[in-house]
Amino acid sequence: MYNLVGRDYETKNFDYASIHVEGAERIATIAAQSGVSKLVHVSHLNASHDSKSKFYQSKAEGEERVRAAFPDATIVRPASMYGYEDKLLTNMAVWPIWWKLNHGETKIRPVHVLDVAQALANLMPVPPMPRTLSLPGPSTLTFEYLLELISSVTFNPPSRAPVIPKSVALALAKLGQSVWWPTLTPDEVERRFINDADTAGDWDAVGVTPGEIEHHAVTYLRRYRSAENLVRPTVLPSRANLLSD
Repeated sequence: MYNLVGRDYETKNFDYASIHVEGAERIATIAAQSGVSKLVHVSHLNASHDSKSKFYQSKAEGEERVRAAFPDATIVRPASMYGYEDKLLTNMAVWPIWWKLNHGETKIRPVHVLDVAQALANLMPVPPMPRTLSLPGPSTLTFEYLLELISSVTFNPPSRAPVIPKSVALALAKLGQSVWWPTLTPDEVERRFINDADTAGDWDAVGVTPGEIEHHAVTYLRRYRSAENLVRPTVLPSRANLLSD
């Protein structure tokens, strides 16, 4: 059994705790009571009680509640994922201004959603055991690099929007919560300043070799090209200048 339930913003009806903590605990409890032989709970690479992000805090607490209710649960911690209709590459292509926060210096370890899906599928035949598996992408990149990658793939010029101070971004995000569908929440702003955890990947344990984001980006970003550039060969940016240390 897999628990993939989660959301990255709160609403008036469901906050992070009700989804990632109470909801996860309820699922694990029912699974244990129903005799489910194996539970795989999907969390996040940055789950931490000490995080400034309520999202990451709730992920950490949810892990503890799941493990308490279902001691043999396998916890899987993927990094931010990209793929069709994602909230990484797609969002960066549409709203680059919000990814220039922290001057684009925030470090991220993006992972292909299909690599994570294959890892989850490979876990099912394995005997249940209490363990936590981290699934970061193969490289640590910066938002600046990803914005440059998107510009190279779409042939759209880089955004000239100014870098918004964190205080202003938080104020705008709070204002945006008054609409039905928030464009950016205060907690998301906080996450744009948090580097991905420098944790070793456990890909060998799941029998998957994760792919680099450059190998897949054009698949998800080609639709943002103009008609005249649709089949134009892509020239990727140099990592030498934009890859984080």
